[in-house]
Amino acid sequence: MSERHNYIQPKNTHEAMVLIQKLFNEYRHAPLTDVLLNYHNDLIHRLRSDIHDAAVQEGNREQLHSLEQMIHAMETWTRIRLSNQPFNGKMKNFQLVVSQHPHFKRRVHKIKGSSSYRASRH
Repeated sequence: MSERHNYIQPKNTHEAMVLIQKLFNEYRHAPLTDVLLNYHNDLIHRLRSDIHDAAVQEGNREQLHSLEQMIHAMETWTRIRLSNQPFNGKMKNFQLVVSQHPHFKRRVHKIKGSSSYRASRH
């Protein structure tokens, strides 16, 4: 029986960056461990080496700029998490988007009486 590797082979630089962005957004709030940090640093290394070389070959300046922003965002995540601070952001369009206020899901319902009195059920 032959060994089978289930690796995703992106077709171009953009597809590789979208995949790494998706992976980053999945583990951004995970507890920081050595395994996660090594995985994250490996993704940054891939962005700097293989994906950067492919972007240079494609010759798209906007893609190179987005790649640099993405590398910077991932390094920022590393600095924040290594300083033992919470990370309240995500990557969107290869840029770091930091949310200022936490969002709470709530359902508003009317209590008997006038409509100005509303309560929230969590």
